[in-house]
Amino acid sequence: MATVKTMEKPNKKQVLLFYCVEAEELARKIAAQSDHIQLQSINWRSFDDGFPNLFINNAQDIRGQHVSFLASFSSPSVIFEQLSVIFALPRLFVASFTLVLPFFPTGSFERMEEEGDVATAFTMARILSNIPISRGGPTSLVIYDIHALQERFYFSDNVLPYFETGIPLLKQRLHQLPDADKVVIAFPDDGAWKRFHKLLDHFPTVVCAKVREGDKRIVRLKEGNPEGCHVVIVDDLVQSGGTLIECQKVLAAHGATKVSAYVTHAVFPKNSWEKFTHKNGENSSKGFAYFWITDSCCPTVKSIEKKAPFEVLSLAGSIADALQI
Repeated sequence: MATVKTMEKPNKKQVLLFYCVEAEELARKIAAQSDHIQLQSINWRSFDDGFPNLFINNAQDIRGQHVSFLASFSSPSVIFEQLSVIFALPRLFVASFTLVLPFFPTGSFERMEEEGDVATAFTMARILSNIPISRGGPTSLVIYDIHALQERFYFSDNVLPYFETGIPLLKQRLHQLPDADKVVIAFPDDGAWKRFHKLLDHFPTVVCAKVREGDKRIVRLKEGNPEGCHVVIVDDLVQSGGTLIECQKVLAAHGATKVSAYVTHAVFPKNSWEKFTHKNGENSSKGFAYFWITDSCCPTVKSIEKKAPFEVLSLAGSIADALQI
């Protein structure tokens, strides 16, 4: 009788994790997830003219090791110094190199609507596609909830994009709610529905849509019934938050008992998160009961700490797992 060989799980690899300044807190959370992840340091300095003066500590000791870098491209001003390190690390004779970029910041600028538009998502993908190959092969690039899945084709074969999602963190949190049996998922538009509905298919759903009335774009309920339910609006990112607020009003008008929101990437330029906070004991029924975000946008996490209705669902465990792939 023939014996069947079972696939043995490979031993976990030791990973050396470098990180940028603003991602230090997230890096420490990632390292706390596993004894197989060891934090490393970089001296982030500048010359008098403002250009980076960088130094990778213990550069000789990382030869032959599995190396990763946790990046945060929160603004154009910090991207160049991080790219300088990202392009240097694979050339230090490392066994493999993984770049973790939780938020791909130009992802919403992925198409041209008229001649002259610059699709900066493609530009960023081309830059990252030219990261030097390490001794172990192409760079692994970990990104969470990229704005459009077709952006995977913007990257060349010189890198291996690995697209993850924060939705499992949301699902885990929803099951902890006292009214978990009353949860309905709402999508603010068809794009969000296409992006996430298969990941949330065991929840009832509601879909909103923007329709043009004169010179204005109005949010309307397209399908589904939110009456008597705790409705959670799901999208990949938030900027000003205007669409979420309009969706909340529409859902409440159609009988939702509570409205909450989840986005993986809380960009919130110009402190636009402030319009969502509960002020002076404000009744959450007038706004959002919960607003869940991940820690993909590090500066935002520091700004909204301990401010209701915000609650941070950390990507640290998911990233620690991704570093073992």
